[in-house]
Amino acid sequence: MNDIKVLWVDDEIDLLKPHIIFLEKKNYKVTTAKSGTEALEEIRDQNFDIVFLDENMPGLTGLETLAEIKEYEATLPVVMITKSEEEYIMEEAIGSKIADYLIKPVNPNQILLSLKKNLDHSRLVSEKTTSSYQQEFRKIAMDMSMINTYEGWVDLYQKLVYWELELEGIEDTGMFEILESQKTEANIQFCKFIDKNYPSWFEDYEAPTMSHTLFKNKVVPQLQKGTPTLMVVIDNLRYDQWKAFEPIVTNLYKKSKEELFCSILPTATQYARNAIFSGLMPSEMEKKHPDYWLNDTEDGGKNLYEDKFLEAQLKRLGIDLNWSYTKISSLKQGKRMSDNFRQHKDEDLTVIVYNFVDMLSHSKTEMEVIKELASTDKSYRSLTQSWFKNSPLMDIIQQAAHLGFKLIITTDHGTINVKNPSKVIGDKNTSLNLRYKTGKSLTYEDKDVLAAKDPKSIHLPSINMSSSFIFAKGDLFFAYPNNYNHYVSYYRNTYQHGGVSLEEMIIPFAVLDPK
Repeated sequence: MNDIKVLWVDDEIDLLKPHIIFLEKKNYKVTTAKSGTEALEEIRDQNFDIVFLDENMPGLTGLETLAEIKEYEATLPVVMITKSEEEYIMEEAIGSKIADYLIKPVNPNQILLSLKKNLDHSRLVSEKTTSSYQQEFRKIAMDMSMINTYEGWVDLYQKLVYWELELEGIEDTGMFEILESQKTEANIQFCKFIDKNYPSWFEDYEAPTMSHTLFKNKVVPQLQKGTPTLMVVIDNLRYDQWKAFEPIVTNLYKKSKEELFCSILPTATQYARNAIFSGLMPSEMEKKHPDYWLNDTEDGGKNLYEDKFLEAQLKRLGIDLNWSYTKISSLKQGKRMSDNFRQHKDEDLTVIVYNFVDMLSHSKTEMEVIKELASTDKSYRSLTQSWFKNSPLMDIIQQAAHLGFKLIITTDHGTINVKNPSKVIGDKNTSLNLRYKTGKSLTYEDKDVLAAKDPKSIHLPSINMSSSFIFAKGDLFFAYPNNYNHYVSYYRNTYQHGGVSLEEMIIPFAVLDPK
C-alpha cells in the first residue's frame, strides 16, 4: 500500500500521540495541526487523502474550517470528531458532506475503520464482490443445466441481473467478462427451453403469466372502485433498467409486489402491447377486431387502437370503472400530461403508455451520439436512469404519490444488444424487423432461429397460406445477403427486440403503494 497521507486537526493533538503512532505503524503518514488556520495552510501546501477534524477548537471552529476546506478542495474527505452530540452540529456537518462523524473519545480501531471505509471502500467491495460471484458462478452454471420451468428461469435471470449490477461498479473487468459469457450461455439454454415449451403454454392452465393474460391476472386484482390506480407501461423496458431506477421510485412509494412475466412472441410492440390491452393473442385480435389489427406487411400504425382494445377487454371482463388512456411519445406530450395530471385524481384507473425507452433504443441505431452514450448495457441503464430521474414521467409519479394513487409499472417487452448477424432470405413482402421475420419461402440458418412453420400453433396470424415466423435467438440479428457488410456494420451493437432472449421475454411487473 502506498503511504496514505492523513491530516489530523485538534487543538489537543499532543494527547492523541498513541493514536498517531498506531496509524504510522499501519503505514499511514500523519501530519498534525493544532488549529483550523494551521490546517488550511497545510492543505494549501500539500495534498492529503483524508482529514480528521476536531469540531470544538478555539479560533476557527471545526464547522468553519470544514466550510473553508470544502471551498478550497471539495472532494477531500473530512471526518468530523466531536465531544458534542448536539443534533444541529451533526446536521450541519452532514449537510456539508462530511465523509464520517465520530464522537469522542475515539479509539484507534474506530479511526482505522473510518480510514478503510473512506479510502479502501472501493477495493474492499471489489474484492468481496469478486469473491462472492466466483462462488456463485459455479452454482449458477450447475443450476442452468437443470432448469425445466419458467419459474426456474426467472430465478436464474434475477441472479444474473443482480450480479450484473453488483459487478458493474468494481475494478475487476475480468469478472464482468465472465458474467457476460455466462449470460450468453444462459440465453442458449433459455432458447432451447422456449422452443420446447412455448407452444404448450396456450393449452396449459399452469402456464406463466404472459402478455395477453397480464391485465386479467395481475392488474385487475389491484383495481378497486374509488381507489385511484396509475398504470404506467414503459415501452421496451428491461428488468435491469427497472432495477436501476427503482430506488428513485421507492423514495415515494413502497413496493408491495414485484413479478416477472413473459412477453409473447414476437417480442415486438404491435404484438406484445396490443396483447396486454386486448387480453387476446394476435390471431384472436385479427379475428375479433379486424378494424383495429394490422399485420406486418399492411400499411398504417400498428398500435393506434390500444384504448379500444382496453375498452373491449374491460367490457368482456364485466369491469365497470372510470378510466382513461394516454400515450406519450414526446417531451411536449409528457409535460402536458404532467401539467394536467390532477384532472385524473377521481379516476379508478389511469393508464399511461410512455414511449421514451423505445425511442432511445432506435436512436442508438440511427444517431452516433447515442451510440457513444449507450455503447454497453451499463451505459444504456445509466442513460435510462438519468432520463427517468429528470422526465415528466417522474413528475407524474410524484403527483400520483401525493394524490394517493396506487402505482403499477410494467412494460410490453425488453430488448437485447445484438452482436452477431445471421443471414436470411425472403421475398419483398417479408417483414422488416431484425429479430423476427414473417413471410413465405423464408431461407435461414436453422441453428440460429426458433421457427413457427404453422403460426396458428402459437396463436399468430398468417399473412397467407404458406406464411411462417422465425425468431432470432440470443444476440443474433437477421441480415440480408445484399449489401451484407454495410448492413452488419450499421446494426451490430444496437438494441433490438422481437426475438427470443431472457432480456426480451422475462420482463417486470411491479405494484407500489404511496408512502
